[in-house]
Amino acid sequence: MTDSVPTDNAAPGTTGPTDWLTLPDVAERLDLTISKVHQKIRDRELIAVRRDGVRRIPADLVANATVLKHLPGVLNLLADAGYDDEAALRWLYEPDPTLPGGTPATALGGDQAREIKRRAQALGF
Repeated sequence: MTDSVPTDNAAPGTTGPTDWLTLPDVAERLDLTISKVHQKIRDRELIAVRRDGVRRIPADLVANATVLKHLPGVLNLLADAGYDDEAALRWLYEPDPTLPGGTPATALGGDQAREIKRRAQALGF
């Protein structure tokens, strides 16, 4: 089940995910225990942020019962560049007209995944 939840901490002028999953929803979608979902978050394989006091994950980052293939690499690159989870989420959903789909998060699920990883890596320099 996806929830539309306002992006409480979104920066002005940015967009964010339109649909969110709670951690139990992610566990069900990925056929994992809730503790495995928590482990994926700790290992930067998934990103979760608090919205209305509940940790949530953007639904489009958990597609077809799997985590987007290149998401863990991008999350680790962003963390290495000093981005916390909120900043990483803002970066993933920052509108970018040079990308198909208009945001790094959308492009990450398509042919531009390597370009998104390159851009995330460049943030560390």
